Order: sequence, then structure tokens, then C-alpha cells
Amino acid sequence: MALNLENGDPIVVVLMGVSGSGKSTVGKLLAENLGCSYFDADDFHAPEAIAKMKSGQPLDDRDRMPWLARIAQKIELLVADDESGVIGCSALKRAYRDILFDGIPRDRFALVFLRGSYDLIRGRMASRRDHFMPPSLLDSQFQQLEEPTRDEQPIKVDIAPAPETIVAAILREIARRATMGAA
Repeated sequence: MALNLENGDPIVVVLMGVSGSGKSTVGKLLAENLGCSYFDADDFHAPEAIAKMKSGQPLDDRDRMPWLARIAQKIELLVADDESGVIGCSALKRAYRDILFDGIPRDRFALVFLRGSYDLIRGRMASRRDHFMPPSLLDSQFQQLEEPTRDEQPIKVDIAPAPETIVAAILREIARRATMGAA
């Protein structure tokens, strides 16, 4: 089944990238444009994991596995209910993305990689006030990052432009892929 946005075929879009790459800002705007809900992966963290990050300690895989399972369950529910949704989730490693999309038909999701330079993202993180992730953890995020490979069919988007420009680029690429039958 090819995705057809004009007919309202549902799609789950996962925006991935390091902290500070704009997942929440772009995700909310993208969800608004798609007429669906936005879900922030930060809301799926256990309180202990948030406390760990607030204290300046990076999460390890033991911390992340229950979190990834909860996000994967949300994706499965959206697909099962034939609903669209946008999820902002760092999904830094290939293994994490494999967990998120395990068993999900390829035409039901799009992976969007929000990428930008260390300096740009560090500047954004330093200016935000109400987030638990301190800028000191950015190094660990970049060390963990495994950029999505061609076989993951990512939509790669530069985060330097305005959020509206980024969303327009994502929507164009999703629509292009839909007409080709490879969302």
C-alpha cells in the first residue's frame, strides 16, 4: 500500500536527532500540518532517567530499553488504530530505531533525521530554559549518534533554516515518496 496524503492515509513520523536539534519545535508544527497529534519521547522517560540526566549523567542502554519499548508501543497503537502521529525521539542508534519500527509496515512510517552542526545545537541548548537535558550532555549525544543509513530510508533535513522551512521540506519529501510508493 503506497501512502497517499491526499486520501488521508495514516503515517507515523519519527523525528530523530540529538537533544537540541528541534524535534519538539519541528514536531509540533509538522503534526499541526498533518492534522495529527505530537508525542514527545521525553514524556515516556521514567522519573529516574530524567533525574539522571538532570544530574548531568548520560543514560545507558539499560535506562533506554524500557523507554524505547514504551515509544514502540505507542507507534504500534497508532498503526493498529489507523492514526497518524508525529513522535520526537532521539533514536540515536540503529538498534534503537530497529526497536521502534519492529514489525511496522514500511509504508506506515517515515524516519526524519534532523541534523545540524555541534556549534549550532550547543548554542540552542545553552539558550533554552525549561529542559532537563543540560548542554554538558551534548557531547555524549554526538558520541552515541549513528546517522541513519540508506537502507533505513531516512529523510535527512538540515536544521539551520526556520522551523516552517524544515516542515515544508519534510512534507514535500513525504509526499514525493508517497507518489513513488516508498514512504
